[in-house]
Amino acid sequence: MSESQGSEGSTQRLPVLEKAAETELGQSASAAAYEPLPTLDDEDGGEGRFWSARRIPAGILAVLVLVGAGALLYDVAAVRADRPAMHWRRSLAQQLAERPLDDTWVLVGAGVATVLGLWLIVLAATPGLRDVLPMRRTHADVRAGLHRDAAATALRDRAMEVAGVQSVRVRMGRTKVDVRAVSHFRELDDVRGDLDSTLADGIKGLGLSRPPALSVHVARPGRKG
Repeated sequence: MSESQGSEGSTQRLPVLEKAAETELGQSASAAAYEPLPTLDDEDGGEGRFWSARRIPAGILAVLVLVGAGALLYDVAAVRADRPAMHWRRSLAQQLAERPLDDTWVLVGAGVATVLGLWLIVLAATPGLRDVLPMRRTHADVRAGLHRDAAATALRDRAMEVAGVQSVRVRMGRTKVDVRAVSHFRELDDVRGDLDSTLADGIKGLGLSRPPALSVHVARPGRKG
């Protein structure tokens, strides 16, 4: 965190992709986008995303199965005890016996069942927890993750240390970090260059298993009134 922000040796000049019209303050915007910087060693983290327990879908499915199985078991026991079957089961059996396969309600029910089945398969086959970024595993029996909001806050605090930065907005994704800063003094290219170096060091400090790409955009504050 003690890097010299004005040092030419620590600032990597990157190709400018976007420049707006000149104003009395100089440039109005400076932006750069590039692939992930070498923020980690050559060692490959290779950690996958954390798997979600998905307690809510599992709980809903368990309740539905429990209610359906309980009602069916009760009705079967009642029939075995020489009592008439419940109305809903007699009506359902009659509807299934009389309605053709191309009936509208039959197709609607089949479509709903198919969608629910596909949804459950997707939930079972995907990890979930998109807001938790996996970190490098330094110990075989310990695995850590970092929430996106916490990572964005850490990078924002690092960016605010750069001279000339008035405000910063950081959007942290799984594969890309979008940084938009407002600078009220200094040349915009110099501010962006310092942000490049500072944020690269900040991403390295996060210890993520897959360092995200970085997009930095620096602009002048808007005119009041």
